[in-house]
Amino acid sequence: MEIRPVGATAVSAGRGRIVFSSSTNPSRVTEARDAKPQERLFSSMVSGVSGLAAALFATLFPADCRLCGSPLLNISRLPVCELCLADMRPISEAICAICGERMKGFAASYDECGETRCGLCRRLEPPFVRASAYGSYEGGLRELIHLLKYEGVRPAAGVLGRMLAAAVTDLRPSFDENGMLVVPVPLHRSKSRQRGFNQAEEIARKALKQIPSDCHLELAADVLQRQRETQSQIGLSRHQRRMNMRGAFAVKRPELVQGREVLVVDDVFTTGTTVSECARVLRRAGASRVFVATVARTLKVEAKFTAVPAENESEAAMVAAG
Repeated sequence: MEIRPVGATAVSAGRGRIVFSSSTNPSRVTEARDAKPQERLFSSMVSGVSGLAAALFATLFPADCRLCGSPLLNISRLPVCELCLADMRPISEAICAICGERMKGFAASYDECGETRCGLCRRLEPPFVRASAYGSYEGGLRELIHLLKYEGVRPAAGVLGRMLAAAVTDLRPSFDENGMLVVPVPLHRSKSRQRGFNQAEEIARKALKQIPSDCHLELAADVLQRQRETQSQIGLSRHQRRMNMRGAFAVKRPELVQGREVLVVDDVFTTGTTVSECARVLRRAGASRVFVATVARTLKVEAKFTAVPAENESEAAMVAAG
């Protein structure tokens, strides 16, 4: 390829061409060469000033990491140290290909696509196609979510948004090329007034900035409405959770949902009752398919499993029962 600016002469160099500009002033080249040491000196001065500013900030405004209590040495809007953030790793264990639950015992089997499914997803197909979560809802990740959710530390949404973007990326091969609506799980208006923001929407907005535009994701925060305030799900059985969520959500703008694929996003997937109810009402309103992406997921304690082909499922169940 030949690149020849206006007023330039080209000198052949083998298969390629080296182009020199006839308008180049030799004194400018000398000036540029002489300026390099000065630039390096300036850069080191700026770096030194930045380091001094950070040290001065830590001295005048001492603060500790809100997760581990260690002194914060760098200027940051998020009061969490780098070590705590580095410990928040993605799920690396064997999980159900549909709901993302940790596999255990003889409950795992292969489906027709060669993917493992948990016993619950085999017995009862969920209203969503697939759910993905970045990490396990425990330790530092759980505390970081609580900082945003209950203590109003809004800068935490940026870190959580990057994690949600990773969960969405895992689902991307299954998405329709025509684009998808991104629907955050809504809060009831009383909870929204009390908190001042919806953490699911905050995280979703940050996540969409991390995902390439060719994924064609469109945030639609006003599609779903939580029309009934629900009680806390803590301590409820699976059946009680379903009854608690039944009728809690309604689709405000069905014209946006009709015939579209929808991605429901939230901070945490606990038992899946909330996102399943959202998916159910979206499907009823005309959504073609619904996916779920969350920052974290509650995983079962048991980590070991034995995957068996579907035709041996009944035999495995008998062994497990014995």
